[in-house]
Amino acid sequence: MALKLNVGVSRKVGQPDYGSIGASCNLELELDLGLLDRDLDAFHARVRGAYVAAHQAVNDELARLQGPAQPTRETPAPAPRPSSNGHAGGNGHAGSNGHSDRPASGRPRPRRPATEKQVRAIVTIAGRQHADLDGLLRHYDVDRPEDLSIRQASELIDALNAAARA
Repeated sequence: MALKLNVGVSRKVGQPDYGSIGASCNLELELDLGLLDRDLDAFHARVRGAYVAAHQAVNDELARLQGPAQPTRETPAPAPRPSSNGHAGGNGHAGSNGHSDRPASGRPRPRRPATEKQVRAIVTIAGRQHADLDGLLRHYDVDRPEDLSIRQASELIDALNAAARA
């Protein structure tokens, strides 16, 4: 008898002017039901592998959709447009949701690199899962975990941990 395994990954990325792009990947696998009784570690490895493959497919599709001409999350947002009455906004914040990629001075914030602890975590978790770290890093257009931003490193750690729980 076969066991059906469904794994799905979905992700949406915000774009300028309130737009967004998204991608999802859903996999359905048939596994030997006896795998649960005989080799639980092998079962978990199959689940983890399916999740990592789906996650990579989503990241690759988002990278394709964004293309080189599209801004990424690390690109500062354009300065807010003044409203017709000459006032910047009614909530006291530069961004409409209370957040802005630019501090009050109007200069873009410097990109903060991943911390040493984040880099160690990425390498350790990816190694433990036998994940394709080079492939995961390609999504961020970097060759080494040290080249990730603090936000990107956090995102990758979350994805790797989610794969471990799957």
